[in-house]
Amino acid sequence: MRHQRIPQTIRQRLLEDALQFVRTAILLPGVVRIALVGSLTTEKPEPKDVDLLIAVTDAADLTPMAHAARRLKGHAQSYNHGADVFVADPSGHYLGRLCPWKQCAPGIRASCDALHCGRRPFLHDDLATIQLAPALVAHPPLDLFPEVIRRVPIPADVEAILVQGVPHVGTEEA
Repeated sequence: MRHQRIPQTIRQRLLEDALQFVRTAILLPGVVRIALVGSLTTEKPEPKDVDLLIAVTDAADLTPMAHAARRLKGHAQSYNHGADVFVADPSGHYLGRLCPWKQCAPGIRASCDALHCGRRPFLHDDLATIQLAPALVAHPPLDLFPEVIRRVPIPADVEAILVQGVPHVGTEEA
């Protein structure tokens, strides 16, 4: 008897890809917080992407984080969706996104719109293009690491796939 694979929804695929990123990122030195933001925190049936927010120390090497983010984005692009990993410092100041390119240094890409390309390797500070609201950075809908904090009602699939799949210290309702 042949087993038939049950097709996954877009939400499930995005959540499973996000879970892989989070499991990798929590092991990296300097990552102090990981949160889910964007449409996956709602019941939207077919979100266009997964959006994660990480807070990192000034000394954190963004190279392995950017590698994990490129892998996340590549998986999502394989089924015509996207992914962004936004970066903040531990005090909640938005810094930009993780750089989408394998090589990150001034002058490599004419199309790079980072304000300070290469100043901090793999930080894409395209603040003229996109910025997260300070309130969103300070209080995202769902913190996943170092503890789970729910600030909005969380969809069941996010709970089942992402929250339950992330190793965490504790949980809290906000």
